[in-house]
Amino acid sequence: MKKEQIEKLVEEGKMLPLMEEFYTIQGEGFHKGTAAYFIRIGGCDVGCHWCDVKESWDADKHPPTVTEKIVDNAVKYSDTVVITGGEPLTWDMTEITTRLKEKNAKIHIETSGAYKLTGIWDWICLSPKKIKLPQPEVYEKANELKVIIFNKHDFKFAEEQAAKVNKDCILYLQPEWSVREKIIPLIVDYVMQNPKWKVSLQTHKYLNIP
Repeated sequence: MKKEQIEKLVEEGKMLPLMEEFYTIQGEGFHKGTAAYFIRIGGCDVGCHWCDVKESWDADKHPPTVTEKIVDNAVKYSDTVVITGGEPLTWDMTEITTRLKEKNAKIHIETSGAYKLTGIWDWICLSPKKIKLPQPEVYEKANELKVIIFNKHDFKFAEEQAAKVNKDCILYLQPEWSVREKIIPLIVDYVMQNPKWKVSLQTHKYLNIP
């Protein structure tokens, strides 16, 4: 297939730059502890300095893969599929979510919300970043807000973001992994003083699974 043809299919969401896919236990947020199939899409220009999957940033490093094939593989393992990145909303998610819905999958997304919301979602985990704030529609539709706490100034950012989401959105504070020993006590104190928030931990890292 010619490069131009591939680029057109990627633009239409009929192919996607697939970084990795795996069946595991959801480690974070509301659905932690439950089995799910993860699809990690390459490509992200948000550029968080503490990102633990920086290898996902450059979409060109990840082969454009036929979306139908990705879907067929996912539903062999689980009826719950989590699409993550990178930043999955860099790409049009209509095709992949439509095909997953045809297979009766429950579809979750983990997103910074920096780009237009496309696709059909059963659960939207919004993890906003200061560098590139979410689109208004993502705030309105988010099921959970997960703010990563790297330093004490991030609590102010968390409150600013919480003021923008819908009233039913569940609020989480999650320590950035590399500074967790220093940050966890601050989060515990903050949640005890502000009980609208919950603590999210990267439990998959404690379990030593993907």
